[in-house]
Order: sequence, then structure tokens, then C-alpha cells
Amino acid sequence: MEKEMNFLDRNEFNFEPSEKVVEAIRNFDPKTLCFYTRIYDQGKKSVVSVKLSEIYGVPEEQVLLAYGGEDILKNAIHYYLMKGDNKKILIPEYSWWYYNKVASECYGTFEMYPLHEQEDTFAYDVDEVIEYTNRIHPRMLLLASPNNPTGNCLTPEEIGRIMENIPSDTMVLIDEAYASFITSDTDYIAPLVNKYRNLIISRTLSKFYGLPGLRCGFGFIGAGHDHFVSYINKYLGYNRFSEAVALAALDSDEHYRQVADDMEWGRQLYKKALGDKPGFKVYKSVANFILIKYPVEIKEALQKALADQNYKIKFMSDKGLEQCVRITLGRKEQTQVVVDTILKVLGDKC
Repeated sequence: MEKEMNFLDRNEFNFEPSEKVVEAIRNFDPKTLCFYTRIYDQGKKSVVSVKLSEIYGVPEEQVLLAYGGEDILKNAIHYYLMKGDNKKILIPEYSWWYYNKVASECYGTFEMYPLHEQEDTFAYDVDEVIEYTNRIHPRMLLLASPNNPTGNCLTPEEIGRIMENIPSDTMVLIDEAYASFITSDTDYIAPLVNKYRNLIISRTLSKFYGLPGLRCGFGFIGAGHDHFVSYINKYLGYNRFSEAVALAALDSDEHYRQVADDMEWGRQLYKKALGDKPGFKVYKSVANFILIKYPVEIKEALQKALADQNYKIKFMSDKGLEQCVRITLGRKEQTQVVVDTILKVLGDKC
């Protein structure tokens, strides 16, 4: 029987869902799908937006729901770049290719601001981001925290400093899809959203909660954007099966925090096993993946060795990152196989 492929290349979830999620799926009554939600009678979007309002302390009317975090990004970029004459968006260097693709879909233009390599990490230069934004004056500024594929993030203080020093008519979209793997702190979100009306913070159940196949994203927006909230909203409600599973996931933080601890074990193993090897650099990461610089002369041998064991990691082709691999932080045994395979290939090459 053919061995199952171990996908460690797209930041998917290689662990088990929580027991509450499994029970929600097992106990879901299919007849529920025969009826639209009635929560609209209360003036609410969804039982999920109500739950998120309670968790994050943001008014329900400022909670966004969508078909994955991708859908929030697409809706926001399309909406704000298609209104008016300013169709420019600023995006980070070394970031997800999807950002500029979405801008091009609505005939927008993008410019990149730098991310800087600093020893074993990448970092935003906050003053530089502020300078770029004021000079270019884009309709939108996109910040990814943590950033994919570099794994670095912004602190709440840095976000506040950026918001305080850029034009108020520039919409700021912070992609926090990979947040929560290192810290459970979300107390900064409500104060930022309450203070800055030109701010959108986008999150998802795909990463920390390990449900990419559910396609359930959420976010928060500053006050005064009723038209956009109406634009992104689903008039007849949301997928009621997804709602049931989402509520169970949001009530399972203890389970997913244990998963995050296993990922931290993986980060430390990569650092310990490869950090001092010639040609390697293991970058710090606060996401569910890790970026590693490696000697490219082992690329073909490493690809073959991993394929022989039904393992797939991402060999980067982005400009400036061609000497890097990005590896999803999977289960402990998966991480051990990847580390052992790299070490074996290195040994064979010596």
C-alpha cells in the first residue's frame, strides 16, 4: 500500500482536531441545513460573530466573517482599491505572492517596502514603513504579522506607532493568519480597532485552529465602515455546519495550545540540529513554519531523499530567498524525519 504523503509545504495542520471539534461534527444534525439561520432577527451576522465579539471585546457590528482569511483580504483590497482614484497598495518584501495578485485583479498597483535580515531573523523597520507610507500615500498598507515566509511579526506597540504616524485615509490591513502560535495575547486588538477607524485586522481558523478545509476567516475593522461591512457580509447568513465546527474550535484553546507547544519543540530541534552546520541558518519564527537557509548544492539530493520518504517541503524560489526552504512545523515524528534526512544528505555529501 502506498505510503501517505507528508505535506509540510503549505503550512497545513498535521495534528488532530480537538475532541470538541470532532464531537461537533459527529453530533451535527443534517436537518439544520434545511433552514437559514434566524440570528438576523437579532440584527447579528452569525453565532460565530457573536462569539468572536465576546472573545475579543470588539462590537459585533465590527466583526468580519468570510470564506477563510483569503476572502477577507480579497474583499478588502478589491473594495478599497476600486473606490476613487488611488489604487496603490504597499506590501512587504518577501511576502505572500497572493497580495499583489489580488491587487492586480482590481487593476490596482503595488509597491514593496523592505524587510531586513538581522542575524537569525527578518524584521520590519517601523520608521521606514512610516516613511514609505507617507511618501507614496497608498490607499492601502498591508502588514503581515507574522509574515509568510519569514516568520517575523510586529509588536502591538509597533503597530500603534505606524497607525499614529501615517495618513488617516490609508486603510491598514494586518494579516494575522499565523498569529497565536507563540502567545495567546489578543488584548491589544480591541484598543487598536477602537482607536483607529482605518484599521482592519484579519485572522482565520485555518492555522492555529488547524481547520484550513473549513474555510472560515474572521477579522475586525474600525468604526465607520458600514458600507464595507455590508459589502462583505452574507445577507442570508453563513454555512451552519461551519458555524457549529467554528464554535467548537474557538472553545478548544487548551488543545491547540498543546499543539503549539509541539511546534516549539520542532523549532528548537531545527535550531539545535542545523543551526551550527556550514551553510545553514535557522531563522526565528513565531508562525507554524520555519525558514531555513541551506547550501543549495544539496538541493537535488535533499528533494530526492525527502520524496523517497513521501515528504514534501517548500524549496523557495522568491527573489532573495532562493537559498531557503520553508518547512511546516508538523508532528514531532515528522520533524525528526526531516531533520534526520537533512543530516543524512549532508553526511553523504561530505
